[in-house]
Amino acid sequence: MNQKQVEETSKQSKPSFGRDLTTGSIPRHLVAFSLPMLAGSALQTAYSFVNAIWVGKFLGTDALAAVTVSFPVVFVLIALGAGLTVATNILISQYYGAGNLGQLRKVIDSSTILIVVLSLALLIVGELFTPHILKAMDTPPNVLPMAIQYMRIFLLSLPFGFGLFLVRNMLQGIGDSKTPLYFQSAGLLLTIALDPVLMFGLIGFPKLGLNGTAWATGITHALAFFALVIYLHKKNNPVAPYWRSARMDWPTAFTTIRIGVPSAVQQSLISVGMVFVIGIVNSFGETATAAFGAVGRVDQLAFLPAMSFSLAISTLSGQNIGANKLDRIREIFKWGCLLSGGVTLLGTAIVVGMPNLLLRIFVNDPVVINIGVSYLHIAGPLYICFAIMFVTNGIINGAGHTIVTTVISLISLWIVRVPLAYWLSGKLDSVVGVWYAMALSFFVSMICSYAYYRSGRWKKPVTRVKPVPATPEAAFGDEVGEI
Repeated sequence: MNQKQVEETSKQSKPSFGRDLTTGSIPRHLVAFSLPMLAGSALQTAYSFVNAIWVGKFLGTDALAAVTVSFPVVFVLIALGAGLTVATNILISQYYGAGNLGQLRKVIDSSTILIVVLSLALLIVGELFTPHILKAMDTPPNVLPMAIQYMRIFLLSLPFGFGLFLVRNMLQGIGDSKTPLYFQSAGLLLTIALDPVLMFGLIGFPKLGLNGTAWATGITHALAFFALVIYLHKKNNPVAPYWRSARMDWPTAFTTIRIGVPSAVQQSLISVGMVFVIGIVNSFGETATAAFGAVGRVDQLAFLPAMSFSLAISTLSGQNIGANKLDRIREIFKWGCLLSGGVTLLGTAIVVGMPNLLLRIFVNDPVVINIGVSYLHIAGPLYICFAIMFVTNGIINGAGHTIVTTVISLISLWIVRVPLAYWLSGKLDSVVGVWYAMALSFFVSMICSYAYYRSGRWKKPVTRVKPVPATPEAAFGDEVGEI
């Protein structure tokens, strides 16, 4: 059978659910697949903006600082689960591209068991070590008690958050980015409604202050997760997790871990690096910490398009690599840079052009605003570096080479950002030194990622995935491929 016949039979064996990204217009796929994820990310950012406004303007600078110092620690734990679900997305997209339904089910079952065990373990670890970690970060004494309470309550939402990550990544792996958006949107709208009710004690509820937003997050995560799983079962969606009948396939689990651990380490390195950076920022007082929290919200907005396109690029690349259509990857890179870079440049112009206006959304203190403006003027022009890096990282991750992007993060954070932030802030005796270190790390990340993409080494497969011919075995989901 020649290559053309293999591709035709592979296409015929593709399941009817999801979205086949191995044929058709790449820019159209990128836009259509990215838009729901971008909308979901925009909603998430809108919520974080509203939350920051409630906290920063109505609860004060100390409350905003408590959230700022807590977030990197929480994200270290979240990164471990997110890394595992990224591996699930990569494997599902590749096996879906190959039409291998049998292996697809094994990935779903094994990932479900792994994520349940991991989320419960991390919840226990987080609850036990929260005070010690926050003290080690040199958290200001007036902020520490509030940060500990907030973080411990927020951690209760971890298992449900992990579950949402997993189901979302499984759906996106088969090309469905719309279904997660619907449930994410409903959850966020409910959280936005619950936040002021629980924070300020409205309509008879107790006044919980900053802890109210943590409880609101936990409640809505749980409701959104269970609603999504019930919906998938009612629709007989093949990626619906089956708790009772799920069986661990150890070869599949080890492959998931082998791909997921580097991704988890990568995201954890980013978070741990931010812990160290915030520790340096904390040494310049609570106004610097609050400013860093406010500009972090602006960064989040500016990076949204690039991050959404990166997820789309990863899935698009994974499916095409699984289908052995490597010739489409170059076009994915070209259109990824054009679309992601273009939107990011527009965001950069807004951030650099009106930083005061953006920061006033979150804080009133003019000292905090001035510190934040200095960051946006220094780091804002280099947002484009992040956009390009997200494109190349998306391709590299889609191929399963997550260890490479982990090494890139290691270089950017631990060889450039953290040491340089420590040295420059001391040399200049100003938090501005941290801003310069972060800007330079953006550039270094882009250069390293692009260099690996150009080398072509990502073409070497991490998993042996072959397109599956149209046979009864393939259609009924028996194992026909191998890892």
